[in-house]
Amino acid sequence: MKRILLIGLLVLLATGMAFARGAQSSGSSANTLEIWSIQDTGDGPATFQRAIDRFNRANPDIKVNLVVMPNDTYKQRIAVAMAAGQTPDLFLSWSGGPMYEYANNKQIIDLTPYMNANNYKNRLMDAGVAQGTYNGKIYGFPLTNVSVCSVFYNKEIFQRLNLQVPTTMAQFETVLDTLKKNNITPFSLANKTQWTGSMYFMFLATRRGGTAPFIKGVDGSGSFTDPAFIYAGEKIQEWVNKGYFLPGFNGLDWDSGQARAPMYRGETAMLIMGSWFVSQAQGESPEFFSKMGVFKFPRDEQGVGDPNTVVGTVGDNFYHISANSKNPAKAFELLTYLIDDQAAQDMLNDGKIPPIKGVRIQDPLLAELFTQVTAAPDIQLWYDQSLSPEVAEVHKVTSQELFGLTMTPRDAAQKLQDAQAAYLRSKR
Repeated sequence: MKRILLIGLLVLLATGMAFARGAQSSGSSANTLEIWSIQDTGDGPATFQRAIDRFNRANPDIKVNLVVMPNDTYKQRIAVAMAAGQTPDLFLSWSGGPMYEYANNKQIIDLTPYMNANNYKNRLMDAGVAQGTYNGKIYGFPLTNVSVCSVFYNKEIFQRLNLQVPTTMAQFETVLDTLKKNNITPFSLANKTQWTGSMYFMFLATRRGGTAPFIKGVDGSGSFTDPAFIYAGEKIQEWVNKGYFLPGFNGLDWDSGQARAPMYRGETAMLIMGSWFVSQAQGESPEFFSKMGVFKFPRDEQGVGDPNTVVGTVGDNFYHISANSKNPAKAFELLTYLIDDQAAQDMLNDGKIPPIKGVRIQDPLLAELFTQVTAAPDIQLWYDQSLSPEVAEVHKVTSQELFGLTMTPRDAAQKLQDAQAAYLRSKR
């Protein structure tokens, strides 16, 4: 078994390195730019291509190679490309830990001079620019979407069962019980890739303890054994034992639609996901989209967390320019086309909120999500992106084990704490 796993790993590494070498060779010329994207659903690829076409009309001597891939495939490929030192001109992260690592390792360039030229950064939402900033320098260009996590639900099911949108945990759990008693699975979750289940954990911990326990856990002034994290693990396992999730959810895949399809068919009632789900649902199932609603994760009556705090990013995805790029000025110019007025309108039409100031939103779903962002006193960045890449993996694995009932909440918390402590020691 170990030999088989080793062979598989070597094949994946070789494939990824070949992909990375291809990307770098195509992006090694000053007249060629390569950009990687995960906008692979809805109008995402076309929006990027139309912006690239506008850039090419203004820059006919520059060739742009757009490479589009699914989210989790991208994560594997960029990790290999980074390790090999062969990255495309433009690629993305979700800011946080990975971006900090790229900046510390001098793998990406400082965008501050470009953002300050003609005060371009004033076009973008301040919160988005702040999330793309590290040590006083801007390394991440907020692009594509104001992506916050929320609870999407089937309004038709709620109406049929006379359910009201819950605002407290007690009300939320009454809804969960009612759905289960009526043979409707409350939550649509596909947790094979682990980051999807992390969203439940984040909300539970943030509503119970606020953002402070996580911040203190990251900087070492506190611990990931804080009661808020123990509570989150306990609540998840309580919900698993009550059958609130899809059968076999820990082995189901998000990218292939194994959580979305049951929502579209009316077999599940709710999905906790980032706001990119709006675009996906709009493109994949207009019938379901017409009866889809959204509400913020309810208040924990026993917690100290502000119920208006949101989880996510203001500007998902954050684009970086590789230190290997032979033409960083044109690479930055390309980014400006990807969020110009036409691109912004294309994003809105595709169910996304561009992270630019003064954006006008007419769609009621997007308006509700935007209201959640503007009313938020704080934004909790995704845990798996706030943490360093190696510690983020521990968080995702332990989160999945909590869902699988194969690790106790206290053991999961201690394992994450040990990983973060080791990481902090390595940086001293």
